[in-house]
Amino acid sequence: MTLADSAYLERCVELAEAALAAGDGPFGSVLVSADGAVLAEDHNHETSRGDETAHPELALAQWAGRNLTAPERAAATVYTSGEHCPMCAAAHGWVGLGRIVYAASSAQLVAWRAEWGLPAAPVRALPIAEVAPGVEVIGPVPPFDEQMRAIHERAVRG
Repeated sequence: MTLADSAYLERCVELAEAALAAGDGPFGSVLVSADGAVLAEDHNHETSRGDETAHPELALAQWAGRNLTAPERAAATVYTSGEHCPMCAAAHGWVGLGRIVYAASSAQLVAWRAEWGLPAAPVRALPIAEVAPGVEVIGPVPPFDEQMRAIHERAVRG
């Protein structure tokens, strides 16, 4: 982890906060080129768009597929507030994006939801490596994981 990695994760946490403020689940992601330029960013839009697949990681993979060459995609990094779900990990793998750095893991989110008495998600949480085995993955990353825990708890408890 570098200072730049931390700055991008900080932005992901800000985007997760923006998603929550908009009435969506608290997830945010940033796509960064090999030279450190922010190429695209997004946050969750599941509720605001009425589309349960409106995840930022999927949107960034789609954007990258339309706008970057294969070598540019392979050299890029996706920073995200939470580990990719299987749908987003598959999209990441299919378009050939590079490494993923996430604040909080899917396993952490599953444990937090259980602790708060919430039902399991409709899709099984799988580690990114099980869905896209060739992708370099870094996470969870303290203290961003605990920041995301607090944001998710606010989302649940209001």
